Amino acid sequence: MAKEEKNYVNKEREDEMEIYGYKQCLWKLVLVAIGVVCTGGFLLLLLYWMPEWSVKATCTQTSLKEAEIVLLRTTDEFKTWFRVKVYTVFFPGTDPMENSAPRVSKTMENDEGARAAQHHVEHRKKKFLRKISENKAFMVRYFEHHSVTYFWNNFLQNFKDLEGLTEGISWSVIHSHHSKGLSKDLEEYRLFFGANEVEVKVPSVFKLLIDEVLNPFYIFQLFSVTVWTFNGYYYYGVAIIIMSVISIVTTLHTVRKQYIMLHDMVAAHSTVRVSVCRPDNEIEETLSTDLVPGDILVIPSNGTVMPCDSVLLSGTCIVNESMLTGESVHQTKINLPNPVKMSKGLEDDEIYSPEKHKRHTLFCGTTVIQTRFYSGELVKALVVRTGFGTTKGKLVRSILYPKPTDFKLYRDAYFFLLCLVGVAGIGFLYTIINSVLNEVRVGTIIIKSLDIITITVPPALPAALTAGIVFAQRRLKKLGISCISPQRINICGQLNLVCFDKTGTLTEEGLNIWGIQRVEDNSFLPSEHNICREALVKSHFVACMAACHTLTKIDGKLSGDPLDLKIFEETGWVLEEATEEETALHNQIMPTVVRPSKQLYPEPVAVMDHEMEMYDLPASYEIGIVRQFPFSSSLQRMSVVARVLGEKHMDAYLKGAPEVVANLCKAETVPESFPEVLKIYTKQGFRVIALAHKKLGSRLTWHKVQNVSRDAIESNMEFMGLIIMQNKLKPDSSRVLEELRKANIRTVMVTGDNMLTAVSVARNSGMILPQDKVIIAEALPPKDGQTAKIHWLYADNASRHLDTSDTASEFIDIKMENKGSGDGLHQMNHYHFAMDGKSFSVVTEHFQDLLSKLVLHGTVFARMAPDQKTQLVEAFQNIDYYVGMCGDGANDCGALKQAHSGISLSELEASAASPFTSKFSDIACVPNLIREGRAALMTSFCVFKFMALYSIIQYLSVTLLYSELSNFGDLQFLFIDLAIILVIVFTMSLNAAWKELVPQKLPSGLISPSMLFSVMSQILISAVFQITSFLLVKQQTWYEVWTPNSDACSSSKLNVTLEHNNTSSQDEKNIKNYENTTVFFISCFQYLIVAIVYSKGKPFRQPTYENYPFMVTVLVLHIFIFLIMLYPVEVIDEALELVCVPYNWRITMLIIIIINAVASFVTEIFLLDLTPWKLLSKRKELGVSHNPANNHQEVLNQKSKSCLSSFFSCGYRKPKAKYMYLAQELSVDPDWPPKPKTTTEANKNHTENGACQIITIM
Repeated sequence: MAKEEKNYVNKEREDEMEIYGYKQCLWKLVLVAIGVVCTGGFLLLLLYWMPEWSVKATCTQTSLKEAEIVLLRTTDEFKTWFRVKVYTVFFPGTDPMENSAPRVSKTMENDEGARAAQHHVEHRKKKFLRKISENKAFMVRYFEHHSVTYFWNNFLQNFKDLEGLTEGISWSVIHSHHSKGLSKDLEEYRLFFGANEVEVKVPSVFKLLIDEVLNPFYIFQLFSVTVWTFNGYYYYGVAIIIMSVISIVTTLHTVRKQYIMLHDMVAAHSTVRVSVCRPDNEIEETLSTDLVPGDILVIPSNGTVMPCDSVLLSGTCIVNESMLTGESVHQTKINLPNPVKMSKGLEDDEIYSPEKHKRHTLFCGTTVIQTRFYSGELVKALVVRTGFGTTKGKLVRSILYPKPTDFKLYRDAYFFLLCLVGVAGIGFLYTIINSVLNEVRVGTIIIKSLDIITITVPPALPAALTAGIVFAQRRLKKLGISCISPQRINICGQLNLVCFDKTGTLTEEGLNIWGIQRVEDNSFLPSEHNICREALVKSHFVACMAACHTLTKIDGKLSGDPLDLKIFEETGWVLEEATEEETALHNQIMPTVVRPSKQLYPEPVAVMDHEMEMYDLPASYEIGIVRQFPFSSSLQRMSVVARVLGEKHMDAYLKGAPEVVANLCKAETVPESFPEVLKIYTKQGFRVIALAHKKLGSRLTWHKVQNVSRDAIESNMEFMGLIIMQNKLKPDSSRVLEELRKANIRTVMVTGDNMLTAVSVARNSGMILPQDKVIIAEALPPKDGQTAKIHWLYADNASRHLDTSDTASEFIDIKMENKGSGDGLHQMNHYHFAMDGKSFSVVTEHFQDLLSKLVLHGTVFARMAPDQKTQLVEAFQNIDYYVGMCGDGANDCGALKQAHSGISLSELEASAASPFTSKFSDIACVPNLIREGRAALMTSFCVFKFMALYSIIQYLSVTLLYSELSNFGDLQFLFIDLAIILVIVFTMSLNAAWKELVPQKLPSGLISPSMLFSVMSQILISAVFQITSFLLVKQQTWYEVWTPNSDACSSSKLNVTLEHNNTSSQDEKNIKNYENTTVFFISCFQYLIVAIVYSKGKPFRQPTYENYPFMVTVLVLHIFIFLIMLYPVEVIDEALELVCVPYNWRITMLIIIIINAVASFVTEIFLLDLTPWKLLSKRKELGVSHNPANNHQEVLNQKSKSCLSSFFSCGYRKPKAKYMYLAQELSVDPDWPPKPKTTTEANKNHTENGACQIITIM
């Protein structure tokens, strides 16, 4: 029988999941109920922890159509399972999912199909109204998962979410069928789409408490305390309960506080009153929560916060999208063109996509600052997505439900605990067999057997591991770094790659003009820094600076692109816009006017009347902006047509990327030294913009210029010169990046800004070294039957031409390598890939096999949307990097949450998603966080090893005493567990971080040769000396089976006798005996010895001798135990149930302890910390460095010269980390990196085999 085909929800999307249908089975439920009763509820806990087991144990598999419960499994590497209940409800009307086949093919072969699909929609609306009147209803089946509702779709025979109006709808259909809005009576859509809100529900304290208490560690602690209670061991049980309660309360407070922060952040402006246009042109006021896709929203003239994703149908809007992009650039949104009214008609029709057509889309959460409309027409927008389906909703979902982070320490910790459980199982069986052979009571056998498990797996381990994290959190707070996810501190110690946002993180927010360099008589004049002077007021150069922009006034304040704003402010001119009344009167050709300020251009004649002042100055020199050609990223330029008041002709002004502008100018006007001058500035990291001018003919009237083509204006220009601008780095950026580089930690820039700026900042900050090459990966999606392709462009080191407009441009002045085939560079590994968000999307979709290679050497990722930043972090994690993310905006939230460790430089939106928040707005917090993370991780290793040795040492002690049907007394256990173990653990965790980052790498987990050797060697040493002392005491001449009348000390030099009352009760538990006393003293010193051995300092922590609480604790405990061992005190001996032994045996125990200490120190320090393991560890680290720009082959050659290294690693092993293995492969790959002038094309069947084809372009 053929295997049943798998079903998926969110197919081929980031959150793709397998889905399986199940129905509850009565007889399975009965069997599970019996099992729960028989296991005392443990089976119920097991099913709670394993959702897939709970479903399979209580249900039978069925089709999705009949499913009562669905089992979901993510298709990523984590394969996470979710159990979700399917609900069935009845609604009046029609099923909106009925026959919901894709309405329009993505290629949209003809518009008739789109119109037919829309006709079907209208038909369904009428059918709905008819059924309402007939009181008919239909059944709806759905389930909710991660804030998304999935409805049953009969056509697809699967569950599917409602995506609104973003699937296969063309521009023409939007205007012809959706521009009138929805009737208020269409409750069908309002029922199914639900409330339009992005709601973050704050879980109740009770729910959080249940989730936390049912953690396996706390369940085991409860089990241990129960066993100890039956065994009469109350004191330590109470101590464990107190620590657990403190830990639970702290966790609940932290988690609830985080939810409340996120709730408050999302709730702000989420519900507003809006105006909705109905089909009868009626404007209705309603709440934004009532909006559904298809509604027509009227955007108020004074702006609003968008409550949904919508496409602009009429008018224009000025929008602040910093919530999405992180860049404080006000964007101008224009209405979606109507192909019917365009010159080419339906030939210009396209399928609407919010991501592709951002210029026409108003995204949820962004702020509309101002609207513009003409002739009294309202600014309208069609709602296309609502609730969690919006861009803001997806961002919040990425924060609420991030993918799990895989940290090897925690995986190894669970594995190690399973090993301890195995050891406990052996002790469990040994105890039962030994007790049965000695005819011990059944109740005692059960208690003792379970007690051996609680000894082997220490219940205090979570508290012990938490101590180091808590102390690290306190130290971070002193450094100005707050933490809402303490468990992430340990992961910070493993970070080997950090992604940085640019604006506000690496650089200052603003731009500065360094100067200008004008051209006269076909040659450059000396650079000038003072632009605001009278001699330049009437020059075309300053006129271009003042007029060539898209600035506007909002509430009387200039607003727009920061670069345009900076240039305009530098001129000292003023801008005046037409009022709404003037615009309505004169239509949209009423010009914006710019003129010099009075200080720059004083009145030519004295003004006698104040009222005349308004006319004198503009009459002297005033420029009206007649038409604007906005910046285009594909053209890399913008231009305007302007007229000086009183002149009969108009002028065209152009600004943009230097190479682009120069190519549009007359050759005789461009200085011959243009390339050299440009190179001088770009070498220094300046951003350069070129300006040009052209005088237009007098026959070109005001009305004719509105219809002239852009190409006609932007040709045969006269080159005027350059504007040189600085994008200043923050003072600490370069120093911190250098510190991270020396510590072998990769740094990557991921920003919403343009690539030119990003590459320049990367160069200037030292992220890309001067001698390193930059390879631009320009990926293009499939088009006109051609496959997707990547153009590889090698940028010259010196030619980093950064345009400067929005945006200033995505143009890159790239000097193609013409020196041979590029093989010289090919053998170099000092190269970096750079790409923008569009290219990243193409690579992710069509070049999966190249993605890991590109991110391995990728250093600059520009124009990245918030979800792309998250995807990039995941891409790094997929090749086994431990990724940190540092940003300051809401657009970084998803990446901050997804990264192993995210740190926000803002206490606003980003702080709600980020585990760490710095109160200082520079990246100096990053190395501080990594240093503290390394210290905390090293502390966790030390504590874990110490707790493992503690449990094994105590396990050995108890097992040896069980052989004599003895055990430790309650106060002996209490002294060991509280006075020694807990005090040592807490003081051991106080070591502060080392003052600098070192290249040396910490182990990523517990299962490593050095860690295993350390633990196993100490276990062996402890076992040998404990067993030796246990056997040796029985060989003493004075030894006998101890009784209350025994007096082994009578002949000793100490001459101490303990008088016992013959009427005293017998020791029923057989605590007092010579074996007990001997094992107690030996084990106590063994705890102290391993504590000192495992408490390590440099290079990750301060030296142990600087940890004064730990040193004092160890010293006091040593003195105390030495005293009670050599000079017993009757009161203490009675309390601890110790017996008197001869003085010579006490000296023998002292000698055993000293030899034990020497053996432990020699093994750990000389055999582990020195030559062999260090060489092996160094070999692994040097085999492939974290910085892929290193020449790996050279390192491998150097490594092979070490005979000791070769001896300890004969037979080279494949690195465990994927990025290391990949770097090794690429270091010997003759076809990587791609050569200049080549193109990589995707195979048409790339979805099957992921193959790519390299084609050389001649």
